[in-house]
Amino acid sequence: MRSAVKAFGAQYLPGATEVVVALSGGADSLALTAAAVAQGWVVRALVVDHGLQPDSVEVATAAREQALVLGCHDASILSVTVDGPGGLEAAARDARYAALGHARDGLPVLFAHTLDDQAETVLLGLGRGSGGRSLAGMRPWDDPWGRPLLEVRRTETRSACAELGVTPWEDPHNADSRFVRVRLRHEVLPLLEQVLGGGVAEALARTAASLRDDGDALDEQARAFFPGSESLTISSLRDVAPAVRRRVIRLWLLAGGAQDLNDNQIRAVDALIVRWRGQGGVAVGANLPYQRLVASRSGDALVLSVHDVTT
Repeated sequence: MRSAVKAFGAQYLPGATEVVVALSGGADSLALTAAAVAQGWVVRALVVDHGLQPDSVEVATAAREQALVLGCHDASILSVTVDGPGGLEAAARDARYAALGHARDGLPVLFAHTLDDQAETVLLGLGRGSGGRSLAGMRPWDDPWGRPLLEVRRTETRSACAELGVTPWEDPHNADSRFVRVRLRHEVLPLLEQVLGGGVAEALARTAASLRDDGDALDEQARAFFPGSESLTISSLRDVAPAVRRRVIRLWLLAGGAQDLNDNQIRAVDALIVRWRGQGGVAVGANLPYQRLVASRSGDALVLSVHDVTT
């Protein structure tokens, strides 16, 4: 654990003296907290209370106390309301990141996602056909969010807690088969390990790392083609390699205010360039109440427009 955090700090946070750890009280985040303290950083623990279980206040309080025992400089509880779109998991994640982003005071925030979490993320993306960006999984560093444990197995974090003499909280949601990720963890991955002879989680994590490298190279090419303007010239993109062209489209949509883009939307916009049959515009997600963004074709250009949505 200490080696993983030390290597992460040297690569992504050289010279850092203070960090925030997102602490749930589970084995992964407790082990990360202890390793961050051992790194010599001033560690602030932020415990997010999602309020999803009757004893959530007690769980958050216990996590805060454990953080102080482990040597954190400070530990605070952030209470959030989980009521956003996209289902319980997505709404909880959005509420958590928003609260951490507000409370971090400009410091990097470390999450305790492990290699096992990365493998599950890749499988989710594969099953949903989400495209290479999703299959690339979680990044070790995505400013201001850091994940030092992406090469550490979950069994190692539990061993670290046992060595430290701390008792981790067992989230009942992690055993609830209503959640797809739980079924992947307890049913799908063990079966794949059995059928393929082991090493599946590591292989999925390696695949994610490889796809991130490929994606970064293609993103760099796409930035060279993206003019940063409000429209895209169709004739200048028609003969560009599809993987690069779709990344240009993504950059353009994001610059125009689109959010939560998926592969289907980007491919539909791409079809306005390469498979034009007079089709209408493509609606893309936007953080605009009662409005939506629509990408459409106008002569030799793709343009974005705002449309009112009837409530």
